[in-house]
Amino acid sequence: MKESTRLTTAGRHPERFAGVVNTPVFRASTILSGSLSEWEKKKKARANDEAGVSTYGRFGTPTTHALEEAMAEIEGGYRSLVFPSGLAAAATALTALLSAGDHVLLTDSAYSPTHTFLTRVLSRYGVEVTAYDPVMGGSIESLMRPNTRVVYVESPGSETFEIQDVPAISAVAHRHGAAVVMDNTWGTPLFFKPFEHGVDVSIQAATKYVVGHSDAMLGVVTCTREMWPRIKQTTYDLGQTAGPDDIYLALRGLRTLNVRLQQHWKSGLRVAQWLQTRPEVEAVLHPALPSHPGHALWKRDFKGACGLFAMVLKPVSAKALEGFVDSLSLFGLGVSWGGYESLIIPFTPSGKHLPARWPYAGQGVRLHIGLEDPEDLIADLEQAFTMLENIEAKADMQYA
Repeated sequence: MKESTRLTTAGRHPERFAGVVNTPVFRASTILSGSLSEWEKKKKARANDEAGVSTYGRFGTPTTHALEEAMAEIEGGYRSLVFPSGLAAAATALTALLSAGDHVLLTDSAYSPTHTFLTRVLSRYGVEVTAYDPVMGGSIESLMRPNTRVVYVESPGSETFEIQDVPAISAVAHRHGAAVVMDNTWGTPLFFKPFEHGVDVSIQAATKYVVGHSDAMLGVVTCTREMWPRIKQTTYDLGQTAGPDDIYLALRGLRTLNVRLQQHWKSGLRVAQWLQTRPEVEAVLHPALPSHPGHALWKRDFKGACGLFAMVLKPVSAKALEGFVDSLSLFGLGVSWGGYESLIIPFTPSGKHLPARWPYAGQGVRLHIGLEDPEDLIADLEQAFTMLENIEAKADMQYA
């Protein structure tokens, strides 16, 4: 099936719910069995790891199972589990795969809370963490140790948008007996197929594009058959679960993911190309632009681009930057992304290996291009640049 058809049908079973098109919201803790034999049958089914079995709310209801089934099918993995946030998904997957004395290689451009979880939490329990340059590719072999158990990738990198050579990294990791864990939130289940590129565990901050409307928190882990027992057991041991209403919103968002992403891609690229023409902008970090250092890898491995990218302004005063951001009317100032609305937030990259590839003196600014008309967004940015220039000009006159 084509992706649009798969998104429409995956995880849906109207025949189980009196013909209802969308899987209903099941709010449940206790789930009763009609007899002791039925209870024993359910227990046996769970022990045999059958999908879709409901014995207690924490282990999932039909609402939960519908999203897990759909995500596994769309992303191309064996099974999926849902979590209350993207960070909860990442933290649980890493906890499942790492033990005291193990070593993990973490891309230097990973989502900062993931980095913090490894260095502030798992390190207390004897896990060693080494940050690596995200553009290393196959040369990561020089960093592998006998106790390396996980290589963590995120492509593109958070904020700095490096595209990683995931197949090359995966080949090295597997030669050394390590698992490859990937944050695939930017690529989404549609634009990057992790299991076709050697990934063992894929993480989605479903809060972003899967939900798509900035109104629910959710994470998803999808994995291979080999990784499944450890991921599942650790999830249950830690009591991880997600609310049915948030899951329902993710299921509903999933059905329109393809059409939304096509517009995010188109509009994002249009704005990025326009920003390249602006004299105030030193660089635009968008993997779909031919000028991006990782463009060839993006073109090889990805099926599209979402609406998230960054630009680097030429050096300006803090007051001018403030005037630029505050004058915008269509861009909200806030964290997260993946909703229908456009967002903007300044950032300063940090990391052991980033300075060598961050030769810019100006301010980094991350943008998420939503579903507004791109020409309106460009007009909003244009007036903001005018504001920036006016503030800088006034400052120059004061110092003249």
